[in-house]
Amino acid sequence: MASKDRSKTFRTKGLANAFMSDLRQAVKAGEEFDIATGLPVSMLAQKTSGPSFLEFGQAYVLRRWNTSAARTRETDTYALLTLIPVLVADGPRRPTAEELREVLRDHVLLPESRRTALSTAQAAALSWLERASLPLSELADANVLRTALDAISVTFAGAPAGANSVRRKRAVLHHLLEHAVEQKVFSSNPLDEIKWTVPKAVTVVDPRTVVNPAQARQLLDAVPKVGRKRGARLQALFACMYYAALRPEEAADLRLRNCTLPETGWGLIVLERARPQATKRWTNSGETHESRRLKHRADKETREIPIPPVLVAMLREHIAKYGSAEDGRIFTTSTGGTYSSSAHSSVWKEARKLALTPEQVASSLAARPYDLRHAAVSLWLNAGVPAPEVAKRAGHSVDVLLRVYAKCIDGQQEQVNSKINSALDL
Repeated sequence: MASKDRSKTFRTKGLANAFMSDLRQAVKAGEEFDIATGLPVSMLAQKTSGPSFLEFGQAYVLRRWNTSAARTRETDTYALLTLIPVLVADGPRRPTAEELREVLRDHVLLPESRRTALSTAQAAALSWLERASLPLSELADANVLRTALDAISVTFAGAPAGANSVRRKRAVLHHLLEHAVEQKVFSSNPLDEIKWTVPKAVTVVDPRTVVNPAQARQLLDAVPKVGRKRGARLQALFACMYYAALRPEEAADLRLRNCTLPETGWGLIVLERARPQATKRWTNSGETHESRRLKHRADKETREIPIPPVLVAMLREHIAKYGSAEDGRIFTTSTGGTYSSSAHSSVWKEARKLALTPEQVASSLAARPYDLRHAAVSLWLNAGVPAPEVAKRAGHSVDVLLRVYAKCIDGQQEQVNSKINSALDL
């Protein structure tokens, strides 16, 4: 047995060279080799302890890839870029954290057809990671899980991470471990046993960001004055966010067939799709923007939004001036592309300077284009539109609507105080 030749196939020459280097290092260190497999004992232990966290994390991402949106893929991956490099055993010649994240991001956590060729350094980093990654079963240990939770609590640079980032990464870890429970690695989710407080994230709209109708009109009137063409082409898009409470990605995919625009009176938008922006690495098409179903909606489910005459007129004027793309999209660049979120932000930043006072510009009032949507929903609620109807038009559930906009609803404080005074006078 000990004299029998053995072989192993690798995807790349770099991986093969790294494996050979590890064998030589084991020989140099005087490490014992297993007769049956021909592997050093340190490598054998890894092979016999079930899937590693690296292997399970890779399978988790790839299993969900085809059914996940681009942003979900990105969320899953960036959680694992944090977790995989810390859930490892100590070992010599450890690559830097950035080197480990690079090989994970560009190779391991992508479908095979999208992986880049490994450089020699990347092959060495991956080989080290494959040896050092802890067995998944070790996450039953509270100390190991606390190492993972400590890691998601800071940024890659070591600064405290934002609450939303921490919550997203913990959710990915919890869901991954739920998959491990399904596969009988654990009898229950070990993360549920850890006494760890999830940081609170801001989930309500700050009323200080909400503009009133006069301020909204001033801002929309200022948008065409920004730049030579870009501002003018974006005015009606911003108007859709204020008058119809569209999300930016919904406005980006709005098409002629979605709009009923009579010469007088109210019109109608029937949303079919959204066009969110994501990093090309995570999209199906390899493009920054791609059309997909509406948020929180089933495929082919639509959302109807009656729109006031002022928006009908603005859309008619925009279409008459700029036409539409070949696929019917109303809001496009001069070459038929989709404006990026950075383009929206830069135009909006300049429009705020033109429309608002210096004090208002320095404040959070309508600081982002998305705040126009918040202003629209707040206006509808305070105008007395029933919450179910507002939720239907805005694409929310009623409970989420009331929770998110709780601070923006006019509580009619004077009327309430008057009733209390009347009661006290009895």
